[in-house]
Amino acid sequence: MLWYEMTRKAYENIKEIINPEHTALIVWDVQTMLVERIYNKDEFLSNMNRLIAKAREKNMPIFFTKITPLPHEFESPARKYASSKMKYNLSQLPKEAFELAIIPKENEVVLNKNTASVFIGTNFELMARNAGIETLVIAGISTEVGVESSARDAVNRGFYTIVASDSSSSTDKEAHQRSLLNMAKLFDVVTTDELIKYLS
Repeated sequence: MLWYEMTRKAYENIKEIINPEHTALIVWDVQTMLVERIYNKDEFLSNMNRLIAKAREKNMPIFFTKITPLPHEFESPARKYASSKMKYNLSQLPKEAFELAIIPKENEVVLNKNTASVFIGTNFELMARNAGIETLVIAGISTEVGVESSARDAVNRGFYTIVASDSSSSTDKEAHQRSLLNMAKLFDVVTTDELIKYLS
């Protein structure tokens, strides 16, 4: 047997890929300011809560992310310019707007982050590798920004990646749908019901 055939098992189908023993759930930016603005709030919260409940039942690691802006003087001009294209200014929002709309349990990790990738400026990858995590299920807000950025980054770093299509959302329904179509060309994009079925 060649050395590269011994280094890591390759999974051949989604049921193997999503085995809870090596899978973590990333709950992306379910903060009040975002949840209140998405086009399908009630459906999104229902699906997200069902997905989290199944992950907890299976004792999967769960990571919640939170937008945590850098102090203005320490933010890059490029990101300031990008932020100027948003429909609202984060620096003008009250502190409560940044609170999570879904409350993590004590053993679940909350990652404060400053970019649209879970891997930049956090210890997420270190924790995932240390825990033997090979598969990431990603869901949250916004699909076309942080969910897609993190999912693409995850694949490029060698993680199996699955996006929960209806446990993700956006203020822009068309952008959400386009993003799902783009991602489905690269990795698995499945519904919450399908994920729960696989995890069961």
